[in-house]
Amino acid sequence: MKQLATIILTTSALLCLAVVVPISDAFAQQTHRVSYKVGAENTKYTQQQFLDAGDIAGHQVRSFEIHRIFPTNAPVVNGLKIKETWTRGVSDYVDNNGTASIYNVYVFENGDKFFTRGTVLAHSAGPGKLSNTTVAYITGGTGTLASIRGIARTTGHADPKAGVNETQVEIEYSTGK
Repeated sequence: MKQLATIILTTSALLCLAVVVPISDAFAQQTHRVSYKVGAENTKYTQQQFLDAGDIAGHQVRSFEIHRIFPTNAPVVNGLKIKETWTRGVSDYVDNNGTASIYNVYVFENGDKFFTRGTVLAHSAGPGKLSNTTVAYITGGTGTLASIRGIARTTGHADPKAGVNETQVEIEYSTGK
C-alpha cells in the first residue's frame, strides 16, 4: 500500500511540474504597452492608385503607401525611439465602407525594425471621409527586436483623396522567448 501511495504522489508531483513549467515561462515574458497618436501633419500618402471596380457606383479598389514621422515625442518600444513607420496596403471600399489588408514597417533610430500584418475595417464618416479600426499582428523584427511578438491596434480618420490621415495607435508586445 505504501508503494502505491508513493507512485500516486510521484505521478501527481510530475503532472504538477509539467503544468507549472510552461506557465512560468509565460509569466517570464513581460507584456508592455505603448500608445501614441500621429496627426495629419506628420502623415503623408506617398503613393495611391484608385481603380473603379465597375460593378456598382462608388466601388473602388486602391493601393496605397503611407509614411509617418515622429519629429518630437517619438514613441518608445523596448527602449528604442520610433523614427518612422511605413504602411502599405490594398483597400476594397464602396463609398469608403469596407476592408483593407495592410503591412507596416516600424523603423527605429538605431536601424532596428519590426513588421506587422493586419486588417482594416473602414466606414464612411461623410463625403470622402472615413473612420477605421485596425488589428495588426507583429510578425517579426530585426536586431534587438528580433524576438518581438504582439499586436498593434489602431483607430483613425482619413480622407484618402485629400491625402489626410491621422491615427491613434496602441502596441502591446513582449520581447521574450
